[in-house]
Amino acid sequence: MNVFLWIVAGVLAAFFLAAGATKLLQSKAKLAENPNMKWTEDFSAGTLKFIGAAELLGAIGLILPAVLDIAPVLVPLAATGLAVIMIGAIITHVRRKEYQPVAINTVVLVLAALVAIFRFGPNSF
Repeated sequence: MNVFLWIVAGVLAAFFLAAGATKLLQSKAKLAENPNMKWTEDFSAGTLKFIGAAELLGAIGLILPAVLDIAPVLVPLAATGLAVIMIGAIITHVRRKEYQPVAINTVVLVLAALVAIFRFGPNSF
């Protein structure tokens, strides 16, 4: 189970590292040009940067604390934070009647919740 959780955490970290970096490094206008990112129109540039920073920090928090064995309790906390971000993403897409991204967000939510539950509980470090 430990190996499985490491794989899931690694996949989530890669996903959120890319998503967070994209939001941090591109302007709001550039993000809105992407047909899959029309939801950015509902948020200020500062809020988008905040979301990107939270995703980037969450990605780092999924891996580094456990690898360095420094405060490994941060791993399930990061997973919980990323799950909360996914809940917000689902709500945003449902409000905008964009149902296709909801499926992806739901899968990511379940994976993040899985890491959080098992790293808080039976498979903690």
